[in-house]
Amino acid sequence: MNPNYPHPIFAREGWPYIGGTFLLAVLWTSFADFGFIAAILWVLFLLVLQFFRDPPRVVPTAPDAVLCPVDGQVVKVEQTKNPFTQEDALLISVFMSIFNVHCQRSPVDGIIEDVQYYPGKFLSADLDKASTENERNAVVAQLKDGTRITFVQVAGLVARRILCYVQKGDELKKGQRYGFIRFGSRVDVYLPTDATPCVTIGDKVLGTETILAKLAPKA
Repeated sequence: MNPNYPHPIFAREGWPYIGGTFLLAVLWTSFADFGFIAAILWVLFLLVLQFFRDPPRVVPTAPDAVLCPVDGQVVKVEQTKNPFTQEDALLISVFMSIFNVHCQRSPVDGIIEDVQYYPGKFLSADLDKASTENERNAVVAQLKDGTRITFVQVAGLVARRILCYVQKGDELKKGQRYGFIRFGSRVDVYLPTDATPCVTIGDKVLGTETILAKLAPKA
């Protein structure tokens, strides 16, 4: 089994929720007959099951590619300032609904330079101010050529738990699973200003398999 996928198909973060809703639905159906409430419990179980799915993905091999860290829809592509490194940057934001896969996978090969966590609000993750006001966790990774990429887990209206499994000094590989956000959220990716975006606002994207942008070669 791939060490980056010790929990294929369904994310380990969801096992208690999957098991709990399944048990509740089975018990209610067994002892209270199958009725309206039982139907609601089975629908809830199916919703939880689909939310915590965690399929393995094919990793593109292009060395200059920055991969999308999550499934969802692109809601922002713009030049801005990276608030975590204070560098000018190209920002690409991806919003995840409750129907998307919610694990986060590394967009680059690199060494973790810093991990910064900020408590905050739980505004709807598709709002612009969610990037600066919501609870968030930023991972700054340095590539071999010195390029720095920052990818930020942002909590949303329903999301109340950001999980990050890496720390300063760790090495990440493209497509490697590094975190999870429960129940709706977004991820912001800050790139060098000379990176070329490969997506536009409104695009549907897949974690790891979609190329978010391509980095300019170093002089």
